[in-house]
Amino acid sequence: MTTHRLTDRLGGLAFGGDYNPEQWDAATWKEDDELMRRAGVNLATVGVFSWALLEPEEGRYAFDWLDAHLDRLHAAGVAVDLATPTASPPPWFTLTHPDALPVTPEGVRLTHGSRDTYCLAAPAYREAARRIAAALAERYADHPAVAMWHVHNEYATPCHCEHTAAAFRSWLLERHGSLDALNEAWGTAFWSQRYGSWEQVQPPRATQWHGNPGRSVDFSRFCSDLALAAYREQRDAIRAHSDLPVTTNFMLPAYQSLDLWAFGREVDLVAVDHYPCAPGVDAAADTAFGADRARSFAGGRPWLLMEQGTNTVYAGDRTLAKEPGDILRHSLGHIARGSEGALFFQWRQSRAGAEFFHSALVPHAGADSRVFREAAATGTAVGRLAELAGSTVRARAAVLHDSDAWWAMDVDGLPSRELDYHGSLRRAHRALWDARVTTDFAHPEQDLSRYRLVLAPALFLLSDAGAANLRAYVEGGGTLLVQPFSGAVDERVQARLGGYPAAPLREALGIRVEEYRPLPADAELALSDGSRARSWSESLRAEGAETVAAYTDGMLAGLPALTRHAFGAGHGWYLSTRLDDASYAALVAALAAATGLGPDVPGLPAAVESVTRRAEDGRRWHVLINHGSDPVALPGPAHDLLTDGPLAELPPGGCAVLRAR
Repeated sequence: MTTHRLTDRLGGLAFGGDYNPEQWDAATWKEDDELMRRAGVNLATVGVFSWALLEPEEGRYAFDWLDAHLDRLHAAGVAVDLATPTASPPPWFTLTHPDALPVTPEGVRLTHGSRDTYCLAAPAYREAARRIAAALAERYADHPAVAMWHVHNEYATPCHCEHTAAAFRSWLLERHGSLDALNEAWGTAFWSQRYGSWEQVQPPRATQWHGNPGRSVDFSRFCSDLALAAYREQRDAIRAHSDLPVTTNFMLPAYQSLDLWAFGREVDLVAVDHYPCAPGVDAAADTAFGADRARSFAGGRPWLLMEQGTNTVYAGDRTLAKEPGDILRHSLGHIARGSEGALFFQWRQSRAGAEFFHSALVPHAGADSRVFREAAATGTAVGRLAELAGSTVRARAAVLHDSDAWWAMDVDGLPSRELDYHGSLRRAHRALWDARVTTDFAHPEQDLSRYRLVLAPALFLLSDAGAANLRAYVEGGGTLLVQPFSGAVDERVQARLGGYPAAPLREALGIRVEEYRPLPADAELALSDGSRARSWSESLRAEGAETVAAYTDGMLAGLPALTRHAFGAGHGWYLSTRLDDASYAALVAALAAATGLGPDVPGLPAAVESVTRRAEDGRRWHVLINHGSDPVALPGPAHDLLTDGPLAELPPGGCAVLRAR
């Protein structure tokens, strides 16, 4: 793994984004040079969707045009994140290798005409991807513009073709060891599904009714491993020529069905794309959600916001514009949580093509526009934060995140679809964000001892190792809140017998769940502490735990709804229903306060978001973002890096990066 730091090469934090000069003419390139200088751009991602130009026919490369642009960018002081273009194979490839086009679960082979038209298991695709990655690395390994390498773009495309089927069987043999073990793991005695030969095993495809849950989760695991293998091949082809950092970009939260913990261990720096799903303060909370996940996947190593939109909020069936000031606020929201800069898709808004209304640093209106002026101001601000490079963020609370649990909650036949995985993660993180607690995400099997509070909002699948680890965390002094429908199945997606959740976790929680009782869509429950709940309930008995709140309605009246159990040096809490937003936020805030958690900068109003970055030499910086409509007096004058002067008051919507004393 490389020891180079991107920020060392840039002399500070990164600012810029995807640059596609092939879409424009020489006059526009000249303007780009000037506008990039005005905006403070120091890093451009080049070549992500350029395969058809780089390799106009199989085996014949055309690099002259790229040579000229890399030379031009270098002369302008802009470093390059050079990408492999393998997310969009050119037309000649799909015509020559139609078997490499993806196939849907319904058996429909997709055609060329968009991006992501490939099957990761197709030998012809993998060979072509390795070949162009190696050719780019060989040519540009020593080019002075190149600062890092960017493999592919947003690995995400699943396929259900015969290439995939063969690769899936090989993966299953390696994972399970024998057909008998596979049959046992998948419970194929049910519905006469027992396999008598490996050739009978197929990927999940369209069928009469519910598919096999074990096969579904194993296929998700396989697809993630397949994408990681494809990434490694390109990365290793590059590393044969270059020791610069190599990464690929993750799309959060759920666009990619990948084990991002595994990917985080393989990249030199985690790179993420993030687009808010709601406007206003919700966008700020969503920014924190994405940034905290990225930092956690990086495991203490560098990470970078690779893509965001200057003016893009994806809200259901429409794309909303951002509010004035959001470009800076969202960029600083990521930088506050550890990003080594702020990049965008893309530099100049395309005038043609499928994403021609995707926002950009230079919009259709040109440089004489609010968006460009705000973007340039943000570039100036980021340029003043060089001293933050290499500093980290320390969190004392965590939300548990496990891809296996996510994939298991997507299987057929579960009692309710309302307990969705990512919605539950967002809700837990939002409650901590509202309590102004800086939060990590953590895997249930990792060491949790540094966290005072851990929330487990969606652990439907919990491995034996994970259950034992959570028990040890509570016994060692941690506070754990486990939420409904957790620990119900093991890593094979087989139901836990003898009561839920998994036995070691039951011991730490002091409860035993006997029955899941989802509620009708319009039903609401009242709890004895005044809280309101909906969607879900459970019949459980306390086995050592004390009842904090009980059900007051129906057959569960008087039974525990929320419990607390003193176990070892810690406390295990169990919530067996879905509280309404206000009640849930109050519960999480109370747990945070009880464990000594609070804002990084105390004494500020709730509307002010505060996160602290720390350097190894003891220096600290407080990043403040005022989401309110009133000015906020700061506790004492401090030096603000954004204005390079003392700051006593934070204006409405204002930001500051303060050197801590």
